[in-house]
Amino acid sequence: METELFNLQRKVRQYEEVLQNTQEYRKSWHEHTRNDIQKTLQRMIEHTGLKATVELRSDIENLEAIVLSLGQAKSGMYQKVSDDVQRHLIKHNGSLVYQQLFNGKIIVLLNYPFIENYGKPRPPKTIAIYRPEELREPYFIRHMEEFVQEVTNWEDYDDDEPNKRIGFQLNFGANGGETPTE
Repeated sequence: METELFNLQRKVRQYEEVLQNTQEYRKSWHEHTRNDIQKTLQRMIEHTGLKATVELRSDIENLEAIVLSLGQAKSGMYQKVSDDVQRHLIKHNGSLVYQQLFNGKIIVLLNYPFIENYGKPRPPKTIAIYRPEELREPYFIRHMEEFVQEVTNWEDYDDDEPNKRIGFQLNFGANGGETPTE
């Protein structure tokens, strides 16, 4: 029985340590991590000339996110409502997200571009999860490189690679009807 109690005590200490880490990670986020992320992303935009914005989304305390967004625009496609009225389809150009998780760690997500009312958007891609002290500038560069590569691939979609999906998760067949790709 002593061995089992010792193991249980060890697990309780580990649990308490994890709870304490959550508090420390949240404190770190508010004291410097979120500002460091914002400054690093802004500096990368300025040095590369990427047309993007960095914003803090703080709707829920301790679930904040820093979003590098490529914005949105008219897609160039529209529905003719009448001879003189057009309903444009809006294209969301993608984003790179650094968001607090419930436990204070930071998840890095890539949101793919998509066009509203044109197929189903592709789910976000998880790049990594970090403790606040693990985020270093080389990681940001790697995240940005992956982000730019993924949105470039999305924009440059063609049939040269038959298994490459545009992110809508559908194709249009010869008769114009939808044909699922999965």
